[in-house]
Amino acid sequence: MNLVEITRALTTLRLSGMAQAVEARIVQAQAEKLTPLDFLSALVNDELTRRSDSFIQRRLKQGSFRDAGKTLDGFDFDFNKKMNRRLVFELATGGFVERREDALFLGPPGTGKSHIAQAIGRSVIQSQGHRVLYREAHHLLEELAESSLEGTRRQKLDALTSAPLLIIDDLGMRKLPATAAEDLLELAVTRSPPPSLPPTGQ
Repeated sequence: MNLVEITRALTTLRLSGMAQAVEARIVQAQAEKLTPLDFLSALVNDELTRRSDSFIQRRLKQGSFRDAGKTLDGFDFDFNKKMNRRLVFELATGGFVERREDALFLGPPGTGKSHIAQAIGRSVIQSQGHRVLYREAHHLLEELAESSLEGTRRQKLDALTSAPLLIIDDLGMRKLPATAAEDLLELAVTRSPPPSLPPTGQ
């Protein structure tokens, strides 16, 4: 088989990480005189990296974060001196998700709560691979109201509560419907399964 045929075969086998890297790895193997095992190991690592990156990107897309690129690296902690930086970074490790604990951010508008919440959500995805859902409170309640009218409320609740981390943002920023308290309470008490990770490479 020539390089084109090998690349096509790898793509057919759904080994696109290998397919994309094989030519560069061949050049590297020739230049550095890699052993067959080292060459194969490099190709396998290319495939694992591509799958991991693809998985993380899918999780980030599923999260439906409002603002693109909100990370802890991009947050100005000097802007809000009262914020507990150590606690924020501890939350970003995702340990509280594993322990099935809650986190509540309180403070006036403009203090960085939404930025921090979304940054923690992204970090939990990237470090732990957990599914995370982000919703602004008024949008979340609209979804629940629509699902009630459509007769799919149970499925909507299951979809929301099955995520190991559900971020509800901007609570109290807009006038909420009269059923808001009951809806949020139902979300809070609906039991979801413990967080779990997919098998490696999927």
